[in-house]
Amino acid sequence: MSRLQVVSGKGGTGKTTVAAALALALATEGRRTLLVEVEGRQGIAQLFETEALPYEERRIAVAPGGGEVFALAIDPELALLDYLQMFYKLGGAGRALKKLGAIDFATTIAPGLRDVLLTGKACEAVRRKDKRGRFAYDYVIMDAPPTGRLTRFLNVNDEVAGLARIGPIHNQAQAVMRVLKSPETAVHLVTLLEEMPVQETADGIAELRAARLPTGRIIVNMVRPTLLDETSLALVREGVPRAAVARSLSAAGLGGARRGGGADRLVTPLLGQADEYAARHALERDQRTVLAELGLPLHELPLLAEGMDMAGLFQLATRLRRQGIS
Repeated sequence: MSRLQVVSGKGGTGKTTVAAALALALATEGRRTLLVEVEGRQGIAQLFETEALPYEERRIAVAPGGGEVFALAIDPELALLDYLQMFYKLGGAGRALKKLGAIDFATTIAPGLRDVLLTGKACEAVRRKDKRGRFAYDYVIMDAPPTGRLTRFLNVNDEVAGLARIGPIHNQAQAVMRVLKSPETAVHLVTLLEEMPVQETADGIAELRAARLPTGRIIVNMVRPTLLDETSLALVREGVPRAAVARSLSAAGLGGARRGGGADRLVTPLLGQADEYAARHALERDQRTVLAELGLPLHELPLLAEGMDMAGLFQLATRLRRQGIS
């Protein structure tokens, strides 16, 4: 597993949930993971049922085996202050700039600068070591922007390095890209078994490959349970006789045997649901075929009917470990 795990996907596919489950899965057996949020939505805090995350690394969960999950919500303004202190030793002068509104002004008029700061902070966490020379975190998991702007987000440092030919900005941008375009990084895309998310996943992978950014895995989220086997599906496609269904319902004691009522009234909605399920099953089968042709490892996570909470996150983490992500 690469040390920087970037998780993206079309909006609504549950990429933040998958990133959180991945952080738990990788933190097993005493490992330490850092879950990084870059969009300012505080989605991580909501998932882990904790208060809003400040701009500091805070432990939010303990994984099986004693591992720890830390979280960080990166604030671009504060990240810029860190940057100014690290490279220019501005200290109090940097804080004065913030009071004057200069930091907010800079990150607003230069969106590329904002992305540089966000990716730079995550890569700094990947490279950071303690006094013994060990990495501070075994894995850093980034809950990244949606697929539509992912490649530009990750590739922004390449553009900055080209604009700033020398100096600390150039060196910092190059250092970040050395991490993002190396085997240390893997970019995973989350999708659903639906046409639009699958097509966006395919487009996203093509863009990542064109930009020479390392692709990782495809994670299909919210997969519905299997209700009918192939034999039953074949019967639905061929057309199930209404009379036979009514007799079976009556024999099971559903609706009684009175003709024109009871069991007969259940036949139409029941067959309608069966037809809908068969159509959905065919769609999902086709989308799995499209995803398989993209040539990346494919994983599936179930739809949790009871909703998402801490127990659900641990359940999804267990599924990921059973599928070889650990």
